[in-house]
Amino acid sequence: MKALCWEGVNKLSVEQVDDPVMRNEQDVIVRLIAGTTCGSDLHLIGGYIPFMRAGDVIGHEFLGEVVEVGAGVRRHKVGDRVVVCSFVGCGRCWYCANDLWSLCDNTNTNPGIGQALFGADTGGIFGYSHAMGGLRGSHAEYVRVPFADYGAFSVPEGVDDTSALFVSDSVPTGWMGADLAGVKPGDVVAVWGCGAVGQMAARAAILLGAERVFSIDRIPERLEMTERHIGSEVIDYTSTDVGAELRERTGGRGPDVCIEAVGMEAHSDSPVHLYDQVKQQLRLQTDRPTAVRQAIHACRKAGTVFVLGVFAGAVDKFPLGAVINKGLTVRGAQQHGQRYIPMLLDRLAAGEISTTHLATHTVPLDEAPRAYEMFKEKEDGCVRAVIRPGH
Repeated sequence: MKALCWEGVNKLSVEQVDDPVMRNEQDVIVRLIAGTTCGSDLHLIGGYIPFMRAGDVIGHEFLGEVVEVGAGVRRHKVGDRVVVCSFVGCGRCWYCANDLWSLCDNTNTNPGIGQALFGADTGGIFGYSHAMGGLRGSHAEYVRVPFADYGAFSVPEGVDDTSALFVSDSVPTGWMGADLAGVKPGDVVAVWGCGAVGQMAARAAILLGAERVFSIDRIPERLEMTERHIGSEVIDYTSTDVGAELRERTGGRGPDVCIEAVGMEAHSDSPVHLYDQVKQQLRLQTDRPTAVRQAIHACRKAGTVFVLGVFAGAVDKFPLGAVINKGLTVRGAQQHGQRYIPMLLDRLAAGEISTTHLATHTVPLDEAPRAYEMFKEKEDGCVRAVIRPGH
C-alpha cells in the first residue's frame, strides 16, 4: 500500500510499504477515508522531535472504514465508519480507568525512552516517533488500530466525514484545554494560537460559559476565520502589545484562564524569539516557549495557564518567579480523547461545534508532501490540508 514516510529532516515521500496485519484480537484494520496535517507533525518533519527513523509513516488524526475485525473486538464490525483517537489507550490500566488516556501504561511499545525524557512513559500515539511507541501513522491507505473498542468511535449518521475527522485530535485537545483549565461561566479566557487546536479551545471556552474569549495570532486569515466561525474576539500580536491589550480589555486584571495552543516552534516579533531560535537550532534547548512565557505574564494573579502545544524537553528563561509570586496554576497534557470524543460527536451532530472550515485544502495521498509544505509555510491560507487516498 501507499503511505507518507518520514525519510529525514524536511524530507517526506510517498512510498510503498507493507499492508498492516492484525497483531492481536483487539485490533481492527481501517481503510483510510481522510486524514489531516497537524501542527505537531511539523516538529517531526523539522527534526525537533528525536527518535524518528527513515521510513516511519507519520499521521495521527484520521477517519476510516473498518475492513477487518479482531476476535476480541465487541463494539465494531466491518463497514463501520469510525473516527480514531490519536492516542491509544488500553482501557484497563490505572490511567485509562481514571480517564487519563494519553498516559496509558500499556500502549507505548518502546518503554524507557519516556522514562529518560520525562520521568515516565506516555501512552502510544499513531505516527509520532519511537519515543511515543513507534506505532505506524495514519497517512496511509490502511491503518492498524490497537484496542479498537476504546480508541475507535462510530460516527453518527448525519455527521459528514470532514466534520468528524477533526474529532480525532484537534477538537478533543482543544476541549481538554478549556475543561482541565477549569473554565467556568463568567471567566475571561485568552487562547494563544488560531490553528485548529486553538480555535477548538476557544470554542470550548465559549460553550463552557466564558464571558469573553480572546484569540491571539498573527496570520490575518486565521484571525478572521476564528472571529467568524468560533465567535471569539481576536488580537493580532504583530500590531499590539498583547499583555497591555489584555490588561486593558480586562479592567487591568488579566484573563482568568490562559491557554497556550502554539507549541515548541512559537513565533514572536521580540528579540527573545531570535534568542530562542538560535538556541533551539544549536540544540542548546529543545523548544521555543515564547507563547508560554507570554501567557504566564498575562494571566491574572491566581489564574490558570494550560499548555496544549507540544513540547519535547527543556526550555530556557521559563518565568518560574511569575508562577510562584502570582500564585498561578500551570497545567498541561496531551489529549485524553477517549474521555471527550462521544460527547463531542454529539455536540457536532447538534451543530454546537463546526469544523469544516478548518479543511481549507484537500489533496490525494500522492500529494501529501506538497500539502505539508503548503501547511508549514501557511501558503494560500492553509489551516489544515485533508488527505484523502481516494481523492
